[in-house]
Amino acid sequence: MAVSYDYKLMEQLFEGVYVVDTHRRIIFWNQGSERITGYTSQEVVNKFCHNNLLQHVDETGKLLCFHGCPLHHTIETGEIQQAHVFLRHKEGYRVPVSVKSIPLYNESNVIVGAIEVFTDERFQREIMNENELLKDEIMKDPLTQIANRRFFEFSLKKKIEQYQIFSKSFGVLMFDIDHFKYVNDTYGHVLGDEILKLVAKSLVSNIKTYDVISRWGGEEFVGLFEVESEEALLSIAERLRNIVAESSFKEEGKPEIKITISIGGTMMGPLCHDKLLIEKADQALYQSKLTGRNKTTIV
Repeated sequence: MAVSYDYKLMEQLFEGVYVVDTHRRIIFWNQGSERITGYTSQEVVNKFCHNNLLQHVDETGKLLCFHGCPLHHTIETGEIQQAHVFLRHKEGYRVPVSVKSIPLYNESNVIVGAIEVFTDERFQREIMNENELLKDEIMKDPLTQIANRRFFEFSLKKKIEQYQIFSKSFGVLMFDIDHFKYVNDTYGHVLGDEILKLVAKSLVSNIKTYDVISRWGGEEFVGLFEVESEEALLSIAERLRNIVAESSFKEEGKPEIKITISIGGTMMGPLCHDKLLIEKADQALYQSKLTGRNKTTIV
């Protein structure tokens, strides 16, 4: 059975695509190829790629057009080949690309050429880096550098889905820095920001990798914890409360500031939803603050 190919479709692809016959004479060169290599279609069509036009080399510097050419191997064997190579741009510098060579057949199922598709790995890395930066901007609190409220809300929905499908138990904890307004009013917001960062780091540094702590807003933080019981949730809360209580902030020439947090928590239940969980944890937090602060309440 013949394999047909559509030059119009290939022309629209962002990737570089070129087609060769069995002698590796280039018979098609798309706009993606022009963008990545700097060579126009008029400059390369009807020339032979084994004339070392692009001078493909591997990471050791070995020239592949004469030894190890993926296109040549595909034409000889019919096997699809994939490789990471470095082609020579028209301006002389090397471009890292991922290449994939695919055989072309006629109606008699005889190989009549091959297609090579290649992608600029620099572009892939840029996209990955941009995605990471965008994720940080969207999901990270700029002051404390921990997850923000949006990330927590997303994670909570996922936890609820897992609970509903797999009965995977979890609990929610809310944390509030005690007397934080007094700190801001007395020492200023710059020092207040340092205390926020200190508490955030103390919390996220002492949880398991699959648990989550996010900044909820102001001096409040909120967390998700994979636990089976209220007792286990209370144990985590008390450990974190004590860790923060052992922390303090000290600036040269100024008195040491002791830091404590109040905590409220609740477990996911059959009738719970995201808003109800937050409301219950917040009510428990209020009880902790109402009854003396620097304590934990689980409801």
